[in-house]
Amino acid sequence: MKNIFTHHFAKTKILATLGPATSSVEKLEELINAGADAFRLNFSHGNYDSFNILFNNIDTVCKMKSMPISILIDLQGPKIRIGNLEEEQIEIYSGEKIEITIEDIPGTKNLISTSYKLLPNDAQIGNDILIDDGLIHLKVIEKKQSSVCCEVVEGGILKPKKGMNLPDMMLSTSSFSEKDLQNLEFALNHRVDYVALSFVRTAEDIKSLRKILEEKNKSIPIIAKIEKPEAVKNFNEILKEADGIMVARGDLGVELDPQDVPLIQKQIIRKCKSAGKLVITATQMLDSMINNPVPTRAEASDVANAVWDGTDVVMLSGETSVGKYPVETVRTMNNILLKTESSPDFNSVINYEIPENLVDNLFDSTARAIVNIAEQINASLIVVFTHFGRKAKVISKYRPKAKIIAISDNFDTLN
Repeated sequence: MKNIFTHHFAKTKILATLGPATSSVEKLEELINAGADAFRLNFSHGNYDSFNILFNNIDTVCKMKSMPISILIDLQGPKIRIGNLEEEQIEIYSGEKIEITIEDIPGTKNLISTSYKLLPNDAQIGNDILIDDGLIHLKVIEKKQSSVCCEVVEGGILKPKKGMNLPDMMLSTSSFSEKDLQNLEFALNHRVDYVALSFVRTAEDIKSLRKILEEKNKSIPIIAKIEKPEAVKNFNEILKEADGIMVARGDLGVELDPQDVPLIQKQIIRKCKSAGKLVITATQMLDSMINNPVPTRAEASDVANAVWDGTDVVMLSGETSVGKYPVETVRTMNNILLKTESSPDFNSVINYEIPENLVDNLFDSTARAIVNIAEQINASLIVVFTHFGRKAKVISKYRPKAKIIAISDNFDTLN
């Protein structure tokens, strides 16, 4: 019980991405002591040997500290990239023409390749193609059997294997690739508490992954990453199928106008709160701390505002996977969370819809009553006995001032 109270007091949780900077048992313990509640393994990077080490080291540190720490695996999805180039980098200029082929060739100033073999089929005249997080902007002007011709709208420096975004293109490919299946099968040999699926577009993507998990007799919560315009459009249906949502602001900010992302973030968090679904706010939260020991004031405000919006989890990416100051970053984020949650006005801005049908929403009604009683008697703790964790989750939906202690005989629930 002592570990519960000395570990991390903030109600908003920290999900730290692991990588070369944080792979050792010693670093993992330091991250936990600084405030990390869960670890993310990003299958877009790394190999199975490195992931085996991470899984084993996480289990080791959990046993050392007698503390459950959740593990989230993040599947890459259909990440589209350009191919290799003849040179280390090639500069292209606005007004120039460039062709993108599905053939595997070294790229030149006039012709580059793509990993997405269905590009000529899916592309329409006028579609935008963004490269390197939107730094380079192309527009499709002609379609061929195995390539598309584009005009350079915004030029820049082309580099090998950079990401390619197709924001207004209806993609034929599934959000769950063959590589994802291989990675999932590998990961399921270890303890996995959450599976995050990238580039979700419809509720069918979630159903497909859940079917695969069920065939393997696994009941693991699925987190849908919202990073495509289609996902925003189909969000209500996706929310019904997913167990949680990640606001993946990186690719979302590339495929949509940057000014749209803050409003979408707030709308997604509000809908998740009303549905009682887990919501994670991710990407560039303390990005400058990859290289600096302190965050910018804007970053500190970003974290605090996500908490005020009602996010359940804030995520660190490169800050903890490859950054110079991973432990300091977690500690800084934890301090921001504690300061924000301690504000006298904090609970007054977290408002929730009252269930319309008390019979259909018995858990919600009971949970809301428990929270109200706890506040009336100024309780410091709400202790919940639960096997699957549902009761504790529903109570947490109403953000009680008291801390929630969930007691379970199910080890998977504790994670």
